[in-house]
Amino acid sequence: MIIRPMTAEDIDAVLIVENACFTDPWSRKSFEDSLNEPSAYLLVMADDAKEKIAGYCCLYHVLDEGEIVNVAVAPEYRQKGYGGELVRALMALGTSLGENRFFLEVRAGNTAGKRLYESLGFEMCGIRTGFYSNPKEDAVLMMWEKASVCQ
Repeated sequence: MIIRPMTAEDIDAVLIVENACFTDPWSRKSFEDSLNEPSAYLLVMADDAKEKIAGYCCLYHVLDEGEIVNVAVAPEYRQKGYGGELVRALMALGTSLGENRFFLEVRAGNTAGKRLYESLGFEMCGIRTGFYSNPKEDAVLMMWEKASVCQ
């Protein structure tokens, strides 16, 4: 597997993963807009042999913070550690941009997602009641913060 920046040519394959993973998926325009947004960084994970998109993730960079807005791994590639690889790559990119903390929301019922983020050092810092629709569900707000050198 390789992780590389997403391009406009990847959108068709990314939409297949998006629609397989989410009940309220992003549109083509959402991905196009993000690719054209200077503060957005999108990565894809592609199967080395076939260049098939196995997953993707998206980060919005603002000052010293990053908001991770999308992480998805195609069903046939799950439970192989690829989600963790994607998020670590995204966090490394964000850290290289000067980010000291990352935020994300995850569905309250997404046990696997919460477990993944906790394994990467994210901690729960709030609940957004009724944040998700289709079906309606709370979001767990999670944060990762770089340890201070003063601590």
